[in-house]
Amino acid sequence: MLADFHPINIANHPVEVIKRADGTQIIRSTTPLNAYPERITERLEQWAEKTPDTVFLAQRHVDGHWVELTYAETLQQVRAIAQWLLDVRVDGEPLGPQRPIAILSGNSSEHLLLALAAMHVGIPYSPISVAYSTISTDYGKLRHIIDLLTPGLVFADNLGPFCDAINAVVSKTVPVVAVESAHAREDISNPFTDFSSLLATQATDAIEAAAAQVSGQTIAKLLFTSGSTGMPKGVINTHKMLCSNQEILLSIYAFMAEKPPVLVDWLPWNHTFGGNQNVGMALYNGGSFYIDQGKPTPKAIHTTLANLRDIAPTIYFNVPKGYELMVHELKSNPEIAKKFFSQLQMMFFAGAGLAQHVWDALDELAIQYTGKKVPMMTGLGATETGPAAMFTSIEESASGVVGLPGLGTEIKLIPNAGKLEVRVRGVSVTPGYWRDDEKTAKAYDEEGFYCLGDALKYLDESQPQRGFRFDGRVSEDFKLDTGTWVSVGGLRQFVIHHCAPYVQDLVVAGRDRSYLSVMIFPDMAHLRQLVQHNEQYTDADVCGHPHVREVFERLIGEMAAASTGSSNLIKRLVLLDQPARLDAHEITDKGSINQNAVLNNRADIVEDLYSAQPSERVISL
Repeated sequence: MLADFHPINIANHPVEVIKRADGTQIIRSTTPLNAYPERITERLEQWAEKTPDTVFLAQRHVDGHWVELTYAETLQQVRAIAQWLLDVRVDGEPLGPQRPIAILSGNSSEHLLLALAAMHVGIPYSPISVAYSTISTDYGKLRHIIDLLTPGLVFADNLGPFCDAINAVVSKTVPVVAVESAHAREDISNPFTDFSSLLATQATDAIEAAAAQVSGQTIAKLLFTSGSTGMPKGVINTHKMLCSNQEILLSIYAFMAEKPPVLVDWLPWNHTFGGNQNVGMALYNGGSFYIDQGKPTPKAIHTTLANLRDIAPTIYFNVPKGYELMVHELKSNPEIAKKFFSQLQMMFFAGAGLAQHVWDALDELAIQYTGKKVPMMTGLGATETGPAAMFTSIEESASGVVGLPGLGTEIKLIPNAGKLEVRVRGVSVTPGYWRDDEKTAKAYDEEGFYCLGDALKYLDESQPQRGFRFDGRVSEDFKLDTGTWVSVGGLRQFVIHHCAPYVQDLVVAGRDRSYLSVMIFPDMAHLRQLVQHNEQYTDADVCGHPHVREVFERLIGEMAAASTGSSNLIKRLVLLDQPARLDAHEITDKGSINQNAVLNNRADIVEDLYSAQPSERVISL
């Protein structure tokens, strides 16, 4: 099987399995983790000295050309900004853990320079979801975060879209920094500084003195969970977490030491996937990070394609929806496809399962342009684990497979309602939640393992080295009124894969009921392809169209034929013509569905699904 792939140095480390009398299992690597720096910006200093002219960071200017910063230039600007930050006083207090930096805007060079400067001198910062300031109308999550942080500085690239949010939730004494402000600075009463003033600051020896005080236990950043089960929690990310997790990644993806990685990446930095793993991989390994302002949407994907026309990545990260759009576009643009695969060593996905037809299409494209497959990797992690905790091998990598724990990490499997609940302990696991001792205490068991809330299943228990597959979220599972357990995660993936490409996401109903139903958030773009003259129809018209109903009547029948019993037999479904709502906590800013919120907010639809005489919108088996 490995012969089908381009040769690449991805390590497989042996693990040991310790089985206890109570059924608990401990799985850990037997290989020690190599040493790693105390402070993440030690790597910036290292590469600024060793490879000063290598491009570290780049973003497109409005005129279309790439504005690049070398490692030497980045360090120079980081030192200037760090000096300005050390000089700031807010209500007489310096910036620090009690007065961190809040970043409201998305990915940009200025955002990263400010973040690196803050971490360099021991000032925590928090990148906050843009949606909380610009899409939310009540600012509920943003207010919660700001109240918890008590920031001493707020940053936004372009001030205009953030003025209303700042006025609504930020104390008037807190200074604001922005790159573009135009007349927007007149719309806020906070003290204002243009970002250019930070870059013009003269650095002093105070920077080195402050950096020398930063240890592995120093808080580097505060990353907020997506709030899928309530208000976002502030996950403490220490320098030890960031550095050890990068060393763990390097111990698996050893090829990065042979050739510094090049990334063209859009994943948001307020999430651990984009902000910790991907940015960190470039910085830690002396690589280059090109900021992609595209997104995995039909319109914004063209920005990504324009970037990939210029820059050939060596590693490419995306979510499954992004790869689905990429496949279509790469097939239609052979010159971009040729560039994309020309230097590509590895692809990686996370966030959801990757449909097999998309995976197969990527393999076919790789073979077409390079003669061999490019490994598609994945794993398991969380904001609380730095993020990377488990890794697949090339041989076993498949949708739903999460692999084995990385070096310096161990997992504990606890028998729970017929499943194996997984917990994680290791060097890159968070010490807790910011200013929330109660939630911190609940997050760990008596042995200090972080409780993920996920379940795993052996690929083959007689061969533990093959690894594990994801077996759903323990908290989402429920029983029918017969006492039969329903594994929501597995059922959800089955429906999405079987109904591809028409289902974007779904919610499973049936707790304490006699049968299962699903509420489907459809992929409207693909649904509209089933309907002629679709531009004249609303989403509700499309969901109720006879041709669409005919397709789903066939699909629910096929799924029933494949079912093995009441735990996976879906008897009714409904297509939701209203998308999940952020303000109603039905969806997180990274697109994860909150099952309970959808069920509660749309209780009338749930009742319709279980009515003796359901409405016409319900499709029954």
